[in-house]
This record gives sequence, structure tokens and C-alpha cells, in this order.
Amino acid sequence: MRQILFAGVIGMFLTVVGTPLLIKLLARKGYGQFIRDDGPRGHAAKKGTPTMGGISFILATLIAYALTKVITSSEPTFSGLLVLFLMAGMGLVGYLDDYIKIVKRRSLGLRAKAKMAGQLIVGIAFAVLALQFSDSRGLTPASTRLSFVTDFGWSIGPVLFVVWALFMILAMSNGVNLTDGLDGLATGAAVMVFGAYTFIGVWQYQESCVNAQDLTNPGACFEVRDPLDLAVVASALMGACFGFLWWNTSPAKIFMGDTGSLALGGALAGLAICSRTEFLIALLGGLFVLITMSVVIQVGFFKLTRKRVFRMAPLQHHFELKGWSEVLIVVRFWIIQGMCVIVGLGLFYAGWAADK
Repeated sequence: MRQILFAGVIGMFLTVVGTPLLIKLLARKGYGQFIRDDGPRGHAAKKGTPTMGGISFILATLIAYALTKVITSSEPTFSGLLVLFLMAGMGLVGYLDDYIKIVKRRSLGLRAKAKMAGQLIVGIAFAVLALQFSDSRGLTPASTRLSFVTDFGWSIGPVLFVVWALFMILAMSNGVNLTDGLDGLATGAAVMVFGAYTFIGVWQYQESCVNAQDLTNPGACFEVRDPLDLAVVASALMGACFGFLWWNTSPAKIFMGDTGSLALGGALAGLAICSRTEFLIALLGGLFVLITMSVVIQVGFFKLTRKRVFRMAPLQHHFELKGWSEVLIVVRFWIIQGMCVIVGLGLFYAGWAADK
């Protein structure tokens, strides 16, 4: 368990100390946020704030994971490395998007097809590799069976699994991207979900079938390849995001940009897939789902009726236009996210207890 503590502390320390250095570097290069004209009026004051802050917690997470392995003399696992690969790969796509926004002064960044192509390449590579590298018990980082608290049903096969994994990766990365519209909103919500996955990884490790060979009920244990290392990755992410929040909270000194939002979404999807909690992530990351659905509803309803459900989508901007302060929206949305995590962890425990 020392690994989990070291990863979280190191990740937080690196972003608390390192983010100001990144802010100065980005400000010196003029890499400031480009504000769209059709956004809330209050956002105009944020123009020029350094962006691409996701670089900070991506590097902090990678370094924290590596240092933890060195300090504790433990070996990295394929599951942990694959989640980190997915995070870094999606972050790279986001970085290219941010870079184009800044250099070409084009608020939409990468062309839609190019951005989608980058996400697909990274996602397919992760999905294919996640079905390789079986351990002595035949477990691979991911499973071709669908999962909620554990795997259930029949295998959907490798091809459909790749499609399903891509859907999850795209949904979560774009969900976090849509949520990242107010200072600290997406970062604080992500901290809670990574905290939940730290707990889930520890619980799965303690109740692993590897440690429960004599149980008469095999359904009472977890068949996850590397649960403890997934907890280490989640802890490193939680610590890194928590430290980044110090500088990202209102008034933000730096924005995570697509570099950070796509990376966080990829990490969340990777943790869900490798921990066999694919449907549970919809509850644990409930705020991201809610905000994404607000965009889907707004666009769909407008196409059908030429009328709008919300004053502006994503949902947080609707409340901005209603006169709510930015801090009030963020805190209340954090409360919603906290409730989602509590319900999700409750269902996770209930599912385990029912089999027990």
C-alpha cells in the first residue's frame, strides 16, 4: 500500500511546484487561451490565460508512477502502463489541438476528422494491446465480456470489444472536454473519480481471486489482472490533479486545455476497462455524463424544433446565463459529482456483498 501513498503524494507535489514554472513558460511564449465570440460574456476576461496545463499533470503522473516503482522496488504492470499510454496518447492529440488554436488563432483547433483520427489511432492501439499480455492465470488487462462491478454475460469477441472500448474512450474524453468550461470544474470532478478508482483498486486487490483460492463461491472475488497497480495509477492521477487544482481553481492561473481534458477522459476510460467496471463509470463520472447529455439534448431538440432547451450548452453555461456566479456553479456541480461517486461506490460494494 506504500505505492499508493507515494504515488499520490509525489504526483501532488510535482504539480503544486511544477505548474507555476509551466505557467511562466507558456506566458513567455504567448500560449494564451483563445476565447470564442459566442461564449458567455464573462469569459472574455479569461483571454490570454495560459493553456495546455494538462502537460503539468500528465508529466507529474508519469514521473510519480515511475518514482514510486523505483522507491518501492516494485515492477510496473501491463495494466498500469496501458492506462498511462492511453492517457499520454490522448493528451498528445489534445496538445496538437491546443497548439493549432494558439499558433493559427483558430478557436476550433484541429479539424474534426484529424482530431477523430488521432483519437481512433490511440484508442484502437490501447484496445488491441489490452487483450494481450496474459498472466499466469490467463488474465489480460481487459476482458471481452462487458462489466459493471465485475464481468457478466458472454464474450462479445475481440472485434466488438475494440468498438466498445473506442466508444468508452471517445465518450469519456469528450465528456471531460465539454465539462472543462469553468475554472476548476473538470479538475475537481476528476479528482473525485480517481479517488474512487484508488479505493476500487485496493478493494479488488484485497478481494482478488488470487488471494482467495479456497473460497467455495468464486463469484465472491475479483478477476482483475493488476488491481493494485491500477490503484497506484489512479492515486498518481488523483494527486497530480489535486495539485493542479491549486492553480486551476477560480480565478484560474492556467487552463488544462484539450491536452488535459482528453488525457483525463482517456485515463478514466482506461481505468474502467482494466478494472472491469465499464458501466459503473457512467455513475462514478456522472457529472461528465450529465453535461454531455445536455449537449446531445440541446443539439437534437434544436434540429427537430429549431428551439433550445437550455440557454446555452454545455449545461454549466446555461446557469452562467441565468446569473449564477462561476464559483457557485462549480461548487454545486462538485456536490453533484460527489453524490455520483458515493452512489457508484455504494453500488460497487453492494454488488460485491451480494455475491459474497
